[in-house]
Amino acid sequence: MRIEVIYALRLEQSCVEVELPAGASVAQAVAQSGMLERVPRVEREGLVMAVWGRVVDPAFVLEEGDRVELLRPLIADPKEVRRARAAGRGRAVRKPA
Repeated sequence: MRIEVIYALRLEQSCVEVELPAGASVAQAVAQSGMLERVPRVEREGLVMAVWGRVVDPAFVLEEGDRVELLRPLIADPKEVRRARAAGRGRAVRKPA
């Protein structure tokens, strides 16, 4: 079965298609792709993997045509960013005199 393994940065992305036997896992797809060696910036410690945007365990069994994504760690908590943005809207902005 054919599987895509993807790692995307803000300005570049790496995509590798691998051929795996039926019943292969996410971990096997990542290993077969060589993505961890190809993109040295990938954080191996605490690596989060997803299939079609849904976070899964490395033992998750793949199906034909699945897309495995290696997820980057967040640089900011989205909830905190929204709260800070909302808190800033309530204030009046004064123009300099």
